[in-house]
Amino acid sequence: QMQLVESGGGSVQAGGSLRLSCVVSGIIYRRTCMGWFRQAPGKEREGVAVIDADGRTNYGDSVKGRFTISRDNATNTLTLQMNRLKPEDTAMYYCAADVLPEDVVVVASTTLTFGHRGQGIQVTVSS
Repeated sequence: QMQLVESGGGSVQAGGSLRLSCVVSGIIYRRTCMGWFRQAPGKEREGVAVIDADGRTNYGDSVKGRFTISRDNATNTLTLQMNRLKPEDTAMYYCAADVLPEDVVVVASTTLTFGHRGQGIQVTVSS
């Protein structure tokens, strides 16, 4: 069983930056994929970014070129660096993780199906 705890959210003006972190604890397997998804009020959940066990990354179209996902396997920490934030990035952000077979092609939306999630953290971008 994995536990995920997010930190780093908050409020920022458009064009600013925020850095989200997620500490993963519990049983962490070598093939664990990690990522972020978000949900804004009245909108569907959206996969933001994912990083697989080999460090390969994939991003949602709306954040490509602005967000960067990374992981530190030594400290079991997942990070999402968000730059050039826009009001439409306002949402609750969730850290997610799961173990996937090696032959699965992982894209950002895959995070929506991950079995382990954090409680979420609010990101608000004002115009």
